[in-house]
Amino acid sequence: MIQRYPSQLLEKAVAEFAKLPGIGRKTALRLVLHMLRQEQQDVESFTSAINRLKQEVKYCRICHNVSDTDVCPICADPKRDDSTVCVVENIQDVMAIENTQQYHGLYHVLGGIISPMDGIGPGDIEIDSLVERVSAGGINEVILALSSTMEGDTTNFYIFRKLADADVKISVIARGISVGDEIEYTDEVTLGRSILNRTLFRG
Repeated sequence: MIQRYPSQLLEKAVAEFAKLPGIGRKTALRLVLHMLRQEQQDVESFTSAINRLKQEVKYCRICHNVSDTDVCPICADPKRDDSTVCVVENIQDVMAIENTQQYHGLYHVLGGIISPMDGIGPGDIEIDSLVERVSAGGINEVILALSSTMEGDTTNFYIFRKLADADVKISVIARGISVGDEIEYTDEVTLGRSILNRTLFRG
């Protein structure tokens, strides 16, 4: 059944909200009606935050995490162990691992994983910059903390091959995480133990 709207402006706003991942048209309508009930200054604050996010957010030139500055707070923190780099798929994974409070090294955000079915190859994600980072020296261990899916394992193996000639230990997080699970949805205790109990990667 086609939803009829009393206002074209309302319909347009619903259509925009419905473009967000996980948001259907019914949820989008609830969100838009909620916004309509808010004070003008609250709506302006909301839209201003979104505009500033898009215009001003940066990606760390070292690890590719989101940041307000050219180098993110994690990479800039002298207390972090800069000889260890944890390779993750996305920014959500950084947040999930940080919440465990079990890891104190640095990160490298790939921005995706190799997935031929989705048209994503090695050149579409930040693998070359990882290789350059390791080649520059000072890194003793690379932890592969990708989701335990076929795509995650394929990416792990590709990175392992690219770093095969580097004098660096390559480890993978322990399989306390079930096969097929994604890092960002794993509970903090399991994820923390998986980081601590990591094992050497064997291609």
